[in-house]
Amino acid sequence: MSEIRKKRVFSGVQPSGKLHIGNYVGAISLWRELQATADAIFCVVDLHAMTVPEAVKPAELRAKNREIAALYIACGIDPSRTTVFIQSEVTAHAELGWILTCATPLGWLHRMTQFKSKSERQETVGSGLLVYPVLQAADILLYDTDLVPVGEDQKQHIELCRDIGDRFNHLFGETFRLPSPLIRESGARIMGLDAPDQKMSKSTGETVPGHSIGLLDPPGAVKKAIMRAVTDPGQEFRDEHASPGVRNLVTLYEVLSGEPRQAIIDRYQGGGYGYLKKDLVDVVEATLAPIRAEHARLSADPAVLDRLLDEGASRARDLAAPVLARAKRNVGLGRA
Repeated sequence: MSEIRKKRVFSGVQPSGKLHIGNYVGAISLWRELQATADAIFCVVDLHAMTVPEAVKPAELRAKNREIAALYIACGIDPSRTTVFIQSEVTAHAELGWILTCATPLGWLHRMTQFKSKSERQETVGSGLLVYPVLQAADILLYDTDLVPVGEDQKQHIELCRDIGDRFNHLFGETFRLPSPLIRESGARIMGLDAPDQKMSKSTGETVPGHSIGLLDPPGAVKKAIMRAVTDPGQEFRDEHASPGVRNLVTLYEVLSGEPRQAIIDRYQGGGYGYLKKDLVDVVEATLAPIRAEHARLSADPAVLDRLLDEGASRARDLAAPVLARAKRNVGLGRA
């Protein structure tokens, strides 16, 4: 009897900015759960960090690659059960990215909301910012991916990935498996502690104190950020009138503690926000303390991390090779 194929999961994070509690809640903690039942591939997508070349600092980018990869593992991603690697060390990503770029209508890319919002904030816009969703599609399609764990704001990108794969299949024959997004029911979109109407941001977290809680922030900084988090003008927690800031704190508590949301609401209903914040500090610190310790252990012996990433890149190349070969054969590249 043939073995039942596990669902293939792929996701990744750019090595830029400060990896924060929102990334952990919305993505990495979900990855950790999925690795028990899925064939999981998790990548540090450093090629995507090139979309604004003026901001690239080579030494910092390499250091961030290592930091993010070590944080994956410190957060519970097991390299013996998953494939963890640096994107640029598997050249099939860039190769398939170019093939798919040539098959993607320009109008599809101009409609992407993230391109519109990011390009408006820059004096000059490089072509990488426009076409990086195609590279993202290549990342996903390259591994016959079934599910892509993403935040709500990335759903449009997975839809584009499906459209690109479907168009390629129509033009050149059945080539790619079409993936589906996997979005957390609670915690898919953690908001900034200082501005609960805006999603918590890795880049903002590096420059604006109190915006986010970095996974490597010391306990004092964690406490300060939570205790200063924006809540309501009033002093008492009233769920029926709770502001986005209060709901954001409850979501963090819910996902990190594993307690039912209603039980948390009932506990603090009618009490001061200080009680909720004080207990949330303990919940967050219980999550981050072991992550900081494991990251420090991995960082103290770079050879260990290098070996794990070498092994992950080797496995990724083996998985990607037949899909890339299929795409090249179907489109007519090469001699065979």
